[in-house]
Amino acid sequence: MPLSASARTRLEFQHLTIRELIGDRSEQDLRQRTDPAKWSVFENIVHLASYQPLFLVRLERIQKEEAPAFVRYTAEEDPQFPIDLQKPLAPLLDYLDSRRLALRLELESMNENQLLRTGIHPRFGSMTVTQWTEFFLLHEAHHIYTIFRLLFFNFTDH
Repeated sequence: MPLSASARTRLEFQHLTIRELIGDRSEQDLRQRTDPAKWSVFENIVHLASYQPLFLVRLERIQKEEAPAFVRYTAEEDPQFPIDLQKPLAPLLDYLDSRRLALRLELESMNENQLLRTGIHPRFGSMTVTQWTEFFLLHEAHHIYTIFRLLFFNFTDH
Protein backbone atom coordinates (compact mmCIF):
# COMPACT_ATOMS: atom_id res chain seq x y z
CA MET A 1 0.00 0.00 0.00
CA PRO A 2 1.61 3.30 -1.05
CA LEU A 3 1.65 6.39 1.13
CA SER A 4 -1.76 8.01 1.20
CA ALA A 5 -2.40 11.31 -0.51
CA SER A 6 -2.89 12.79 2.94
CA ALA A 7 0.51 11.59 4.17
CA ARG A 8 2.25 12.80 1.01
CA THR A 9 0.61 16.21 1.30
CA ARG A 10 1.48 16.56 4.99
CA LEU A 11 5.07 15.51 4.29
CA GLU A 12 5.30 18.26 1.71
CA PHE A 13 3.53 21.08 3.52
CA GLN A 14 2.88 20.47 7.23
CA HIS A 15 6.24 21.78 8.47
CA LEU A 16 5.70 25.05 6.58
CA THR A 17 3.03 25.90 9.14
CA ILE A 18 5.84 26.73 11.57
CA ARG A 19 6.96 29.68 9.45
CA GLU A 20 3.37 30.85 9.08
CA LEU A 21 2.77 30.71 12.84
CA ILE A 22 5.94 32.48 13.94
CA GLY A 23 5.59 35.20 11.32
CA ASP A 24 7.95 38.07 12.04
CA ARG A 25 8.35 37.40 15.77
CA SER A 26 11.87 37.94 17.01
CA GLU A 27 14.10 35.00 17.72
CA GLN A 28 14.56 36.36 21.24
CA ASP A 29 10.80 36.14 21.82
CA LEU A 30 10.68 32.61 20.39
CA ARG A 31 13.46 31.52 22.75
CA GLN A 32 11.59 32.71 25.85
CA ARG A 33 9.99 30.03 27.98
CA THR A 34 6.60 30.91 29.38
CA ASP A 35 6.98 28.04 31.85
CA PRO A 36 10.52 27.26 33.03
CA ALA A 37 9.70 23.54 33.03
CA LYS A 38 8.43 23.50 29.41
CA TRP A 39 10.10 24.10 26.06
CA SER A 40 9.92 27.45 24.33
CA VAL A 41 8.67 27.83 20.76
CA PHE A 42 12.28 27.80 19.60
CA GLU A 43 13.06 24.59 21.51
CA ASN A 44 10.04 22.90 19.92
CA ILE A 45 11.34 23.91 16.49
CA VAL A 46 14.83 22.64 17.35
CA HIS A 47 13.34 19.34 18.48
CA LEU A 48 11.58 18.89 15.14
CA ALA A 49 14.71 19.85 13.20
CA SER A 50 16.92 17.51 15.25
CA TYR A 51 14.56 14.54 15.09
CA GLN A 52 13.92 14.64 11.35
CA PRO A 53 17.38 13.32 10.25
CA LEU A 54 17.22 10.68 12.98
CA PHE A 55 13.89 9.52 11.56
CA LEU A 56 15.51 9.20 8.14
CA VAL A 57 18.25 7.04 9.68
CA ARG A 58 15.56 4.86 11.26
CA LEU A 59 13.88 4.41 7.89
CA GLU A 60 17.20 3.41 6.37
CA ARG A 61 17.75 0.84 9.14
CA ILE A 62 14.28 -0.60 8.53
CA GLN A 63 15.25 -1.14 4.89
CA LYS A 64 18.61 -2.76 5.73
CA GLU A 65 17.76 -4.81 8.84
CA GLU A 66 15.04 -7.28 9.67
CA ALA A 67 12.61 -5.52 12.05
CA PRO A 68 15.14 -3.37 13.94
CA ALA A 69 14.15 -2.27 17.44
CA PHE A 70 14.47 1.38 18.34
CA VAL A 71 14.84 3.06 21.72
CA ARG A 72 12.57 5.93 22.65
CA TYR A 73 13.86 9.22 21.31
CA THR A 74 14.54 11.91 23.89
CA ALA A 75 16.05 15.26 23.01
CA GLU A 76 18.09 15.21 26.21
CA GLU A 77 19.98 12.15 24.94
CA ASP A 78 20.36 13.43 21.37
CA PRO A 79 23.86 14.92 20.88
CA GLN A 80 22.53 17.02 17.98
CA PHE A 81 19.85 18.77 20.06
CA PRO A 82 22.17 21.08 22.08
CA ILE A 83 24.13 21.87 18.92
CA ASP A 84 20.95 22.84 17.10
CA LEU A 85 19.87 24.98 20.06
CA GLN A 86 22.83 27.24 19.30
CA LYS A 87 21.83 27.79 15.67
CA PRO A 88 20.05 30.96 14.58
CA LEU A 89 16.41 30.58 13.59
CA ALA A 90 16.70 31.19 9.83
CA PRO A 91 19.35 28.49 9.16
CA LEU A 92 17.47 26.12 11.47
CA LEU A 93 14.27 26.55 9.44
CA ASP A 94 16.22 26.13 6.20
CA TYR A 95 17.74 22.92 7.62
CA LEU A 96 14.27 21.67 8.53
CA ASP A 97 13.14 22.34 4.94
CA SER A 98 16.12 20.63 3.31
CA ARG A 99 15.92 17.56 5.55
CA ARG A 100 12.18 17.35 4.85
CA LEU A 101 12.87 17.27 1.14
CA ALA A 102 15.34 14.40 1.65
CA LEU A 103 12.79 12.56 3.78
CA ARG A 104 10.01 13.06 1.22
CA LEU A 105 12.18 11.88 -1.64
CA GLU A 106 13.21 8.79 0.30
CA LEU A 107 9.65 7.85 1.21
CA GLU A 108 8.21 8.62 -2.22
CA SER A 109 10.85 6.43 -3.87
CA MET A 110 9.87 3.37 -1.81
CA ASN A 111 7.88 0.60 -3.43
CA GLU A 112 5.08 -1.28 -1.69
CA ASN A 113 7.41 -3.95 -0.27
CA GLN A 114 9.69 -1.29 1.20
CA LEU A 115 6.75 0.55 2.76
CA LEU A 116 5.58 -2.70 4.36
CA ARG A 117 8.91 -3.39 6.07
CA THR A 118 8.75 -3.04 9.83
CA GLY A 119 10.64 -1.57 12.73
CA ILE A 120 9.89 -2.03 16.40
CA HIS A 121 8.72 1.03 18.32
CA PRO A 122 9.42 0.77 22.08
CA ARG A 123 5.80 1.54 22.99
CA PHE A 124 3.71 0.63 19.95
CA GLY A 125 5.55 -2.48 18.81
CA SER A 126 5.93 -3.53 15.20
CA MET A 127 5.07 -0.77 12.73
CA THR A 128 5.37 -0.61 8.94
CA VAL A 129 7.19 2.26 7.27
CA THR A 130 3.77 3.68 6.41
CA GLN A 131 2.80 3.58 10.09
CA TRP A 132 6.15 5.08 11.13
CA THR A 133 5.50 7.90 8.66
CA GLU A 134 2.07 8.56 10.13
CA PHE A 135 3.58 8.51 13.62
CA PHE A 136 6.24 11.02 12.50
CA LEU A 137 3.63 13.34 11.01
CA LEU A 138 1.35 13.18 14.06
CA HIS A 139 4.30 13.82 16.37
CA GLU A 140 5.25 16.84 14.29
CA ALA A 141 1.63 18.06 14.28
CA HIS A 142 1.56 17.82 18.08
CA HIS A 143 4.60 20.11 18.33
CA ILE A 144 3.14 22.53 15.78
CA TYR A 145 -0.02 22.65 17.88
CA THR A 146 2.14 23.33 20.96
CA ILE A 147 3.87 26.16 19.09
CA PHE A 148 0.45 27.59 18.14
CA ARG A 149 -0.71 27.50 21.74
CA LEU A 150 2.49 29.08 23.04
CA LEU A 151 2.36 31.88 20.48
CA PHE A 152 -1.29 32.77 20.69
CA PHE A 153 -2.60 31.54 24.01
CA ASN A 154 0.48 31.16 26.19
CA PHE A 155 -0.56 27.64 27.22
CA THR A 156 2.14 25.23 28.34
CA ASP A 157 0.13 22.23 29.56
CA HIS A 158 -0.63 19.14 27.45
